[in-house]
Amino acid sequence: MSSEKPLDVLVIAASNGENLKLAQRFQASARSLGQQSELLDLTTLDLPLFTPRTQAANGIPTAISPLQGLLTSAPRWVICAPEYNGSIPPCLSNAIAWLSVQGDDFRALFNGRPIAMATHSGGGGMEALISMRIQLTHLGAEVVGRQLLSNYAKPAKDDSIEDLLQRLLQQQPLKL
Repeated sequence: MSSEKPLDVLVIAASNGENLKLAQRFQASARSLGQQSELLDLTTLDLPLFTPRTQAANGIPTAISPLQGLLTSAPRWVICAPEYNGSIPPCLSNAIAWLSVQGDDFRALFNGRPIAMATHSGGGGMEALISMRIQLTHLGAEVVGRQLLSNYAKPAKDDSIEDLLQRLLQQQPLKL
């Protein structure tokens, strides 16, 4: 049996820019709160664009199994994603699309999972947060009521990051 502490919080970055930096701050804050935390940068995954035709021709990409394993191993997630054309960034939508065709229950990975959301956006950012909230609640996630919206004019504050994490940690963890 491994002596390594199980994962408490998975911090997911859906960009390799400012949202990756924001995700790193969330990970550091989670660790300072005594939580085992890992960072997942979705931009590093080799996932083709999901289409039924691609799935039929090539099957499930090899990157999906380890991704699904990592997501399943974490009872709580923080998603840091920029606003992309008024909605969710493609790397996040694409990953969710591929994950949703696994097994018989496309909601199984999300059902009851506590998730916090944050964005650093060059635009407004609110549309990304609203779009994520709609999609994640549709999939059955328990999205934290508070969210974090930051930009260059209004950078994220450490106490706001910690407060959002505290709210996430207060939610009943997913039974793994």
